[in-house]
Amino acid sequence: MTASVKLSVATLALAAVLLLVSPGKAIDAQTLQPTAEQLRMLNQLPPAQREQALEALRSAQGSQAQPVAEPTESLSPALSPVVAAKPVGEVQRAGRGSRLIIDFSPKESLSEQELEALQEDRALARLRGSQNFVLDDQGVLSLLGIESIPLLGLTENDIERRLGAEALLTGFDIDARILESEPTGAEALKPFGYDIFEPNEASFDPPMTGPVPPDYVLGPGDTVRVQLFGNVNGIYEFAVTRDGILNLPEIGPVTVAGLPFSEFRADVNRRVQEMLIGTQVSVTMGELRTIRIFVLGDVNRPGSYVVDSLATISSALYRSGGISRVGSLRYIQLKRSGQVVARLDLYDLLLRGDTSGDSRLQPGDVIFVPAIGPQVSVAGAVNRPAIYETLGKASVSDIITMAGGLQPDAYPDGARIERIEAGEQRIVVSIDADSQEGRAAALKAGDLLLIPRVLPDFEDVVTLTGHVHRPGPYQWRSGMRLNDLIESALELKPGADTGYILIRREDPRNRTVSVVSANLGAALANPASPANIALQPRDTAHVFSMVFGRQRVIEPILEELQLQSRFGEPYGEVSISGNVKAPGTFPFETGMRVDDLIRAGGGLAEQAYSLHAEVARYAVVNNEYRSSEVIDIDLDAVLRGDDAANLVLQEHDNLRISRVPDWDALTTVRLEGEIKFPGDYRVRKGETLREVLERAGGLTDEAFPEGAIFLREELREREQDQIDLLAQRLEADLTSLSLEESQTTGAETLSMGKTLLAQLRATEAVGRLVIDLEDIAHGGDNRDLIGAIELREGDRLLVPKGSQAVTVIGQTQQNASHLHRPGLTQQDYIELSGGLTRRADKKLIYVVRASGAIVANNRSSWLGRGKGTEIRPGDTIVVPLEIDRIRPLELWTSVTQILYQAAIAVTAVDSFGG
Repeated sequence: MTASVKLSVATLALAAVLLLVSPGKAIDAQTLQPTAEQLRMLNQLPPAQREQALEALRSAQGSQAQPVAEPTESLSPALSPVVAAKPVGEVQRAGRGSRLIIDFSPKESLSEQELEALQEDRALARLRGSQNFVLDDQGVLSLLGIESIPLLGLTENDIERRLGAEALLTGFDIDARILESEPTGAEALKPFGYDIFEPNEASFDPPMTGPVPPDYVLGPGDTVRVQLFGNVNGIYEFAVTRDGILNLPEIGPVTVAGLPFSEFRADVNRRVQEMLIGTQVSVTMGELRTIRIFVLGDVNRPGSYVVDSLATISSALYRSGGISRVGSLRYIQLKRSGQVVARLDLYDLLLRGDTSGDSRLQPGDVIFVPAIGPQVSVAGAVNRPAIYETLGKASVSDIITMAGGLQPDAYPDGARIERIEAGEQRIVVSIDADSQEGRAAALKAGDLLLIPRVLPDFEDVVTLTGHVHRPGPYQWRSGMRLNDLIESALELKPGADTGYILIRREDPRNRTVSVVSANLGAALANPASPANIALQPRDTAHVFSMVFGRQRVIEPILEELQLQSRFGEPYGEVSISGNVKAPGTFPFETGMRVDDLIRAGGGLAEQAYSLHAEVARYAVVNNEYRSSEVIDIDLDAVLRGDDAANLVLQEHDNLRISRVPDWDALTTVRLEGEIKFPGDYRVRKGETLREVLERAGGLTDEAFPEGAIFLREELREREQDQIDLLAQRLEADLTSLSLEESQTTGAETLSMGKTLLAQLRATEAVGRLVIDLEDIAHGGDNRDLIGAIELREGDRLLVPKGSQAVTVIGQTQQNASHLHRPGLTQQDYIELSGGLTRRADKKLIYVVRASGAIVANNRSSWLGRGKGTEIRPGDTIVVPLEIDRIRPLELWTSVTQILYQAAIAVTAVDSFGG
């Protein structure tokens, strides 16, 4: 049975029962919460019928994850609410003050006229996109131009449907999200003390064992244990009768009702001494009586309760579920025979541990909890922020004491009171909660006392950050300089840049930011030099690392400078590019020179050209246009300390440091395989393959020069680009082919084309340059041509051992490699592989030499010398697909050739381990 069916059955069952006892009264089918009158009627049902109705209600609410509490005889029927516990895994619902994110997106189905009308409506135009909304205290959403919409208790899906039902919002697709956010500040305050009654392992019940207190008052139902020893021996246990009389042997009846236990024990001792000479007596309490009391007023479960005779006001309140949020914790009354005999202020118990007011109960007592009294809230830097109930008059000092006092970071001088004045308007009253007058200020009902915290910023400090061992704030002292903050290089982490320390300086008067830099190395070497700059309060000195970039630190500072700039007063920045260790943009400093900017950039890089540099300078002429000029810098003179050459920079200057010509003239190539001394070789610019082979000792005796593989990264990238372009063309042609009529396009053609496309996209270029290394090794006709190949960075030469195999691939019955046998022809090797398949193209069979060169039969004379081509060791015979039979596209032939050749090249390279 589904949950909806169970719900309907339970609803009908409960409704039927309740309608029988309270006809004409409606039950809330949404929440299944009966009214107070229906509960009263439910309690009057016979037990069997009442249990049946409750079981139906529990089952229904179980399907909604909302359990209901069973009414008990101890509850007052007229006031007993059904307590709904918060279920586990409950679907999130909108509540009072809930925050929502609602996205209003125009529906795609809207016509152009409808969309224009939507845009012309200003109220609806403002709703477009994601918006943040907060429900009011009644759970109502307010939208501009639209009536208020109640959303209290609705889920996200319900909210979307509810908003979509509004006539003005039918043009939107609506997506709603309820944010799970915890209230903060004054919104998070809760009434103090009520959580003490929340269910937990602790309770206020009196102990059931141990001695009774001397002031315990005896009454009907109590049991007394009397032990006689001496001339008369015996142990007796007697119960106090309803008349309050205790019948003791040898002594007679004794009236004990209303008598404190201490007086009763003294009276029995006196009687035994007088009437039983030579006998002593021990009197203790046995089982204690129970009493019936009443807990009424603003409690969670008002009613009549049977409690132990040692019960107190607090234990009875706990039995009744505690005081409700509208009940008073400070005016609790104990009534006896209609008269108030005691009052309990729970704040005495909670705040001071004083239980003197927690009176013991007697039969028929009534505990009455009136409505809550005046309340004052306190928030901020106090130990126990909450809403406190006052006894009429309360001062700021009283509330701070209730709140546990101020926290160490409290700023009582800035305290303020938010108050509703004359029930009309909200006002704020500033007070000094640290002064006698401020602490004595009277608070009114509904006041909110806010104690702010001290500002988070430090005063009279300088802060050290960056690549240092001990970052953090340090005390600023008058006359403090950079070497007072960083006393030695030992305080820096390895790799710290001592040439450029950036100091962010903040003016405490207007919080404007400026920047200065310093040369820490010079300051430590000579503390009396100008490099050892004076520090000011609120300075932040950052030490950069030579390894990690510095723009992540500088960019936020540049943003601050840009935000505080104004027209006519632009923020200053300069940049350095080229061959420095840390190129980038840096804050401009008045009087900054070229060498200062080089320091900011971490110094010159190893490859920097130190004789010359240039500065690009921009200037706005008469506020009309921007001009530029390039200034040559004698960098060698700057580095020597020539002030005349050390140009003074201006805002937005760019210093460019060039690179030493031919810095990368030495490149690295790798020789692998059958070379006498294989490995990585550093080669100079213009050095050739022949020269490097000679340096490497030439080829070994087992080398197979015809099968040498020469790889170049530049060729690999170019080949990969061509493969990708060919794949795009093939995909476009296949798309056009698939749109043709089925009579002209066969399924086999499309299937074959898709297979070729997938193989082509999976193909990776190798970058092989076809060379004949044998000519170099044996002095052939092409020795000078092949040997003159200039080497480039990353080139690889792979020389395999001699091969004895001939490989056949493509459209044969079995692709295989065969042992080379002199005299066998191309056709012979194909026959050894099982012959051709029916899709083989006999006219385009070709041979790929071990060097990578292609030799075709005589029907394709532009590729080779003819059908009678000699088959050599290491050759590969390729039998392509006959694509004419499947109505191919023009470039399919090229695709098949690329696939076969790429497979051959990859296999050859892989034989060397990649």
